[in-house]
Amino acid sequence: MIAVGIIFLPSLLMPRHVAFFGIRGWVRMTKWGMRVICGATTEIRGLDQMPDGPLLIAPKHQSMYDTLLPFLFVKDPCFVLKKELMYYPIFGLYAAKTGMIALDRSGATKALKQMNIRAKKAVAEGRSIILYPEGTRYAPGAETDYKPGIAFLYKELGIPCVPVALNTGLCWPARGVMRSPGEIVFDILPAIEPGLPRKAFMQTLESQMEAASAVLTEEGRRAQEALV
Repeated sequence: MIAVGIIFLPSLLMPRHVAFFGIRGWVRMTKWGMRVICGATTEIRGLDQMPDGPLLIAPKHQSMYDTLLPFLFVKDPCFVLKKELMYYPIFGLYAAKTGMIALDRSGATKALKQMNIRAKKAVAEGRSIILYPEGTRYAPGAETDYKPGIAFLYKELGIPCVPVALNTGLCWPARGVMRSPGEIVFDILPAIEPGLPRKAFMQTLESQMEAASAVLTEEGRRAQEALV
């Protein structure tokens, strides 16, 4: 990240898509490193499930890797991320340049209103919003907690919500520096059309994503066992 970030520093003075070019290059290098160095392949399924136009994309969250791969299948992503990340060297510069939405998680109602304003602006520009419903990383199979921010944006934006199931935590854990060989899968699920009541939306999102992620986790564990 440091090397690519320094090389593409001039892009910070150019249109947003130039910075995205550098970011996608870094993501492809990371994907290559996971395969060649760590022995972990990456597959993206269900690309045909993504409707045209701006979307609210809701990936499961097990690993930092979850925040990288969407750059390869979302044309103009706008991530909702915690405010603290904006102060990280290199990363923060590119997050600001590409118009990511920094969320002050201690700000409660005020933070939600600011997120809503910025998200609507991004959608008006044709961008897709990416928000991780769990808010933090959970190990594969762990009991999780879906936060209300995703339901808030679903109602306010009035666009389809696309869940993304995954099993990244098997190869790239939430904590530590070790990486394991295996088969990483991102599975783009059918879109949840706008208009559902909040409770029905949350139940649909969580049930679909947890069920699909459980299948991928079991698939990934079998693949790892086969490597032993």
